[in-house]
Amino acid sequence: MHADLPRLSRTTPAAKAGIVHLGLGAFFRAFGAIYIEETMKASGGTGQNNWGIIGVSLQSSRMHDQLAPQDFVYTAQELGPEGETLRQAEIIRDVLVARENPEAVLAAMADPDVRIVTLTVTEKGYCHDPATGRLNADHPDITHDLKAALPVSAPGYLVRALARRKAAGLPPFTVLTCDNLPDNGRLVRRIVLDLAEKLDPELAAWIETEGRFPATMVDRIVPATKPEDIDALARKTGRYDAAPVLHEPFRQWVVEDDFVPAYGADARPDLGAVGVELVENVTAFEHMKLRMLNGTHSSLAYLGYLAGHETIAETVADPLFARFVKNLWRQEIIPSFEAPPGVDLEAYADALFERYANPGIRHRTWQIAMDGSQKLPQRILGTVRDNLTNGRNCPGLCLAIAAWMIYVGGADLEGKPIDVRDPLSDRLKSLVGESDGDAGKVAALLGVNEVFEPGLAAAILAPVTAAYAALKADGVGKSIGTLS
Repeated sequence: MHADLPRLSRTTPAAKAGIVHLGLGAFFRAFGAIYIEETMKASGGTGQNNWGIIGVSLQSSRMHDQLAPQDFVYTAQELGPEGETLRQAEIIRDVLVARENPEAVLAAMADPDVRIVTLTVTEKGYCHDPATGRLNADHPDITHDLKAALPVSAPGYLVRALARRKAAGLPPFTVLTCDNLPDNGRLVRRIVLDLAEKLDPELAAWIETEGRFPATMVDRIVPATKPEDIDALARKTGRYDAAPVLHEPFRQWVVEDDFVPAYGADARPDLGAVGVELVENVTAFEHMKLRMLNGTHSSLAYLGYLAGHETIAETVADPLFARFVKNLWRQEIIPSFEAPPGVDLEAYADALFERYANPGIRHRTWQIAMDGSQKLPQRILGTVRDNLTNGRNCPGLCLAIAAWMIYVGGADLEGKPIDVRDPLSDRLKSLVGESDGDAGKVAALLGVNEVFEPGLAAAILAPVTAAYAALKADGVGKSIGTLS
């Protein structure tokens, strides 16, 4: 149906690049790229205020192939409860495909005009051990990057590009991660230093002294774009956009204001002018978002999927789940951390529920359930650990962990196959299949040290086993109903 429709095209000249973004997917295009474009418009987009973005796809050429025929512009479609609004985003000036031309990516990152490298490579893209937060030196991409000058991993690109800047006498770029990881800036710094130390201790010392890795908290729900969304947009606009993004109205970006000082006032865009919260320490905001939003998102994803719900909105429309998630916030999550200054956590929970219930956002439980082995430590297990340390039980979160265990076994409660997408999926499925009984399966999965720290695994063995058995015997509805 799109053959006769004109493609999108650029209406303004492409801005000079000041940012390279690794992992150009829907989230960053619906979030960070929009903020950056707004700073450009607010500042006039001239001189050192130029912050055009070069996107990098680390694996596939799909994003380049979709955006190149339309001058790298795309539609951002905001889905509110009462309707939608459209905007054309033009901040992306190019998309490079790392697997096809790694030299071009390194050259872009080493360009003197590039002062920031942003990342949304998901938890698994950092090639680290989620349980310890350190570089996984045995990861296949890291073993490659330790031997080859042209890297394949995100940490490899960061380190090799920083090495080029050091050799050229340039300051480093600021590394600004936008992934949902606790203490994400310091985590990425540690991973980069681990890899740099193995390659060149002098380089590691330079990065440690001169580099900056501000932590961030990012928040906007961005469901996956489906073919029918593209078709519907084409009918509305009369133009074909191969890569639109859909997003909710809400957004929040909290950034530690710690950028490479060598660039002075030109170290970053004027983020504060467009609503970004620039703070000294982002930890309290991270805990709030990771635990209250991402933790309940994952809990609802696994339990909702097993209950037959396709989306989060559909899940929380079920009164049992609505009561369940509200109890999670009140009884298990809010008591586990200190609120950011001036933030009412009860009001934040109420706002989250309204966002979840937005019928315009079809955020699939299956999509949120991806890569759970990488997400659980940050989203759920930290909350459980802190509660147990302070003598509080976590029956709801233990039920969510048990639901994840059933999910990664590859079959739902009726025995129907699940398309599990996880870097450890083969191993997790084998552990479930080779273990006897509910207790054996739970114990086997709790023994996966990349996910569960041994002390925590021992502490939750009994409640998670009981929750797993309850789900298998009674189903999701009765299991969450008994928690209310």
